[in-house]
Amino acid sequence: MDRKINRRETLINSQSLMAGYIEAMNTWKADEQELNEKRQSLSIRLEQIQQQAVEDMAKARQAETDAATAYAQAVAWGDTEGEKTANADAQKAAKNLANAAEHDRRQGLIISALKQELATVDQYIVEAQEKHRGIERDALWLSQTVLEEKWNEAAKSLFEVGGRLWANYNLLGLDQVSLLKLAVPQEGETVGNWTWHQLSERSRNYSAQDLLQLNNTGDMKRQ
Repeated sequence: MDRKINRRETLINSQSLMAGYIEAMNTWKADEQELNEKRQSLSIRLEQIQQQAVEDMAKARQAETDAATAYAQAVAWGDTEGEKTANADAQKAAKNLANAAEHDRRQGLIISALKQELATVDQYIVEAQEKHRGIERDALWLSQTVLEEKWNEAAKSLFEVGGRLWANYNLLGLDQVSLLKLAVPQEGETVGNWTWHQLSERSRNYSAQDLLQLNNTGDMKRQ
């Protein structure tokens, strides 16, 4: 009984319930879009920092290598002034490399923080998607209930016409062979099929005079 009452209430309030579901889904979809935009921004920034860090370290190492090469060449050719210049360049390159290494360490911390933030955003995206799917599923259950009710109403209308047709067959003395195989499933509260038995029952409601009113098939007698 409680299930039937709940179903009736759901059908009565179906429009407002569905509007609430749609609004909630739109909200979570907007949240997901905003999070995806944030994720894209973070990803771009992370890639830029990682690339810059690699380039800075590569330049610093290359500068130290070039200074060492110049020093070795100056020594080999006995170039005293060149040796002094190369030695000064080597010391400068070593200092720059040390600074670059420290900068790279700090950049590494920033990169780790960005990766952590990305992981957090990804988690929020998953949560938003799960919330959306959950609400969507509830909305589909509501749609299922409404469609079942519409199906049953359409089937009842069909069987009212079928009852008139069955009565017409009887009055003409014809067999209803084509309708004997009819089986239309009931949805929702009741499990079962509507068959020719229901047609036969409904046919008793109609007289020949009723059947001659061709324009009144939409205003039919119901059990």
